[in-house]
Amino acid sequence: MTTTGKAAPAPARAAGAPSGAILAVVCLAQFMVILDVAIVNLALDRMGESLAMGPAELQWVVNAYTIVFAGFLLLGGRTADLFGRKRMFLTGLTVFTVASLVGGFAPNAGTLIAARAVQGLGGAILAPTTLTVLVTTFTDPKQRGRAIGLWSAVAASAGAIGSLAGGVLTDLLSWRWVLFCNVPLGVLLFAGAAWALTESAPAAGARRRLDVTGAVTVTAGLATLVYGIVGVREHPFLSAPVLVPIAVGVLLLAVFLVVETRAAEPIMPPGFFRHRNVALANIIALVGGTAMVSMFFFLSLFLQQVLGYRPIEAGLAFLPLSIGIVAGSGVSTKLLPGTGPRLPLVAGGVVAAAGLLWLSRTPADATFLVDLLAPTVLIGLGIGIVMVPITAAATSGIPPAQAGLASGVISSTRQLGGAIGLATLVTAAVAHASHLAEAGRSPAVALAAGYDRGFLLAAVLIGVGTVVSLLTPGRPATPATAG
Repeated sequence: MTTTGKAAPAPARAAGAPSGAILAVVCLAQFMVILDVAIVNLALDRMGESLAMGPAELQWVVNAYTIVFAGFLLLGGRTADLFGRKRMFLTGLTVFTVASLVGGFAPNAGTLIAARAVQGLGGAILAPTTLTVLVTTFTDPKQRGRAIGLWSAVAASAGAIGSLAGGVLTDLLSWRWVLFCNVPLGVLLFAGAAWALTESAPAAGARRRLDVTGAVTVTAGLATLVYGIVGVREHPFLSAPVLVPIAVGVLLLAVFLVVETRAAEPIMPPGFFRHRNVALANIIALVGGTAMVSMFFFLSLFLQQVLGYRPIEAGLAFLPLSIGIVAGSGVSTKLLPGTGPRLPLVAGGVVAAAGLLWLSRTPADATFLVDLLAPTVLIGLGIGIVMVPITAAATSGIPPAQAGLASGVISSTRQLGGAIGLATLVTAAVAHASHLAEAGRSPAVALAAGYDRGFLLAAVLIGVGTVVSLLTPGRPATPATAG
């Protein structure tokens, strides 16, 4: 597909830096951002003990990051297009690293939660910029496929590795090191990015002016919607603390759509989702994010609350899943150039759904080798196979000047799916466990059954995404070109 208008061509590589160095920088940055979503989960209990935080405050250690991250992703992706990818990469990285340092030294709950929110802002700038740099650097379809494959493997495995790292750091050092570990990574990345990346130029004739009204309405709408959704963990679904922010969020997003039809330089050009690949990829990412974030959450709790694993033991239990993700990404990377997205999307969805169905039958007296090893490997393989074609489809056929927007949209969709899924599936799991406890089942059996219900619902959602995958192209997509 050829775009209209003239866009400044992206360099094949940074001056003086091989393309492999650019790939290493963007992959490590994405790893750091996604790692931070998972790494705090196994440190929450110790955070609560250290800073006298109850359950209501502890959930905001996670939610403050999630809400700000999801709300600002679209804006973060667009700023990379308008103000320069290298500049915004370094800006997001600096914000993220400094906030991590402040959070590690936090003397109280308020400081920690505020630092996590600022981390989310830095991540929302950094995450879509990494993908933007990747798709504008690797213009050859085969090279781009391999690069996206590695980037996807790193992003997907970061969630599982985050659980391992969180357990190890919390057990051996302190909960503060789940935040401090970002500081040396951030310094290393800043030096690497300053050398390897070159600044991008905006499309010819474009003004570096942000669609402020659109940016404010979409960011506020997404943040308010996610706020309402995560409120389900504390309040009934039909209560005002849940319904009011959801309604306000939907209204703001409707206002955003109207604003974009009238804006001179819209943050999301009308017709963006008319690209079939982009629309389908975001639908799959929405339901996939719902299932996968919930799976990580339920499995972590199952290991600790039902089987009695220590944090470091629970973290080690995620290793087979991580290995499966890396292996699945390798398979998908080889398949994608010759088959197009449909085959790997369907195959990966079937494998992941099978693993989740298997996991949904895990008993309260499970052992890792007999009951957990095989299904977690299957889930990892499925995630790895699906991640590459989703990312490739979401950014194919898109003009280079909109690469940051496409990256922000797919990242935002995943986060929204995760927030929606975690709130909804946790509610279903808790309700099922409570019903069994009231019927006289032991606490361990009731908890296990509740988490199993969550795994089952996640499998159903993966099945829905697999059906949608059948509508994707069965042949390799032709990338957009500038000119």
